[in-house]
Amino acid sequence: MTDPSPHLNSAPGDGRTENRTVVVVGAGPAGLTVAALLRAASVDCVVLETESRRFVETRPRAGVIEEWAVRELGRRGLAERLLERAESHEACEFRFDGERYRFPYGELTGHHHYVYPQPMLVTDLVREYADVRGGDIRFGVSDVTLHDLDSDRPAVSYQCPRTGERLLLRCDFVAGCDGARGVTRDAIPPERARIARQDDGIGWLALLAETPPSADCVVFGVHPRGFAGHMPRSPEVTRYYLQCPPGDDPENWPHDRVWAELRTRLGAAGAPPLTEGRLIEKRVLDMHHYVVEPLVHGRLLLAGDAGHLTAPIAAKGMNLALHDAFLLGDAIAAYVTRGDGSGLAGYSAAALRRVWDYQEFSQWLSDIYHGVASGDPFRAGTTLARLRRLFGSPAAAAAFAEQYLGSAGTF
Repeated sequence: MTDPSPHLNSAPGDGRTENRTVVVVGAGPAGLTVAALLRAASVDCVVLETESRRFVETRPRAGVIEEWAVRELGRRGLAERLLERAESHEACEFRFDGERYRFPYGELTGHHHYVYPQPMLVTDLVREYADVRGGDIRFGVSDVTLHDLDSDRPAVSYQCPRTGERLLLRCDFVAGCDGARGVTRDAIPPERARIARQDDGIGWLALLAETPPSADCVVFGVHPRGFAGHMPRSPEVTRYYLQCPPGDDPENWPHDRVWAELRTRLGAAGAPPLTEGRLIEKRVLDMHHYVVEPLVHGRLLLAGDAGHLTAPIAAKGMNLALHDAFLLGDAIAAYVTRGDGSGLAGYSAAALRRVWDYQEFSQWLSDIYHGVASGDPFRAGTTLARLRRLFGSPAAAAAFAEQYLGSAGTF
């Protein structure tokens, strides 16, 4: 972490004041990518994060990165380790009606996914921004508060974890990248933004198993007892999902029950047996979504889950965060270094086009995953019809592959 002392000056009353160009709130994929792009453009910025470095580098999260996103990370010098260590996936598999159906999207499109757990990407981005590029990042801060967002010099205040002192950062822009539970989204007055919400009324039990993957690709189990998902993360760790009631208690799912349900819901003719192992994470995710419109309020610009949440149904969240970050980092850098404000003026609209496209696909895929278990025979029948069409119609397969890969649009 760089020494912030050159920016300090006395402030009346409460603590010290620093003058910065950009304050990035949140050290997830969006915030760290924005900060790295600004640092590369010699734009002064500071990153504030309420958690410790160790926490953000080990927090279990998503693991699928789309090809366009990796290409953009590479173009900006942020993908060296990813390209060395990530696995590429070119197929997924659906299991329904007791059968296996492999979907070879790599053969159909010439494109693939990268599997690279988010903690590894965050570790790479922290290292690149802080250790290699000398960027200023402050972990463990508390009581983060935003001020004067409608002015030309907004501010972010926080409490220093080492001294307990309150610091105020005056800046030109605040990048709100602090996720669904952060403070930046709530700093927008309710009358200044519309928040569109969708609650699917479905829970997923998210599991990490200390066991090798039981298939060479992502597997979607569409079963009358509920959805099940198998997502390889590394040669030693596998992510699983089980549909459950929203708000369910993870303690209702002991080891034996989890593996019995996974075997049932992922079972199909000719499928290899699951490799059972120790469960190192169990938490229940309620499938809900939201979108903030616009993503800009005064000098505050939201990116990633602070501005929109997509349930992990289609593995789109981290990819949307990166898309926002590329747009936002480039836009701020262009404004600060060249006086070009076109990127900032168009940021919200450009980001939201992809957000809504991914939200629509996630909703469509949710209907596929959960329709058979809905208890509605009509919905179950139409779900199976969609699945059969996917494997019987080249046009349907091509449309699914494009959306699944996120290959339409810019970047």
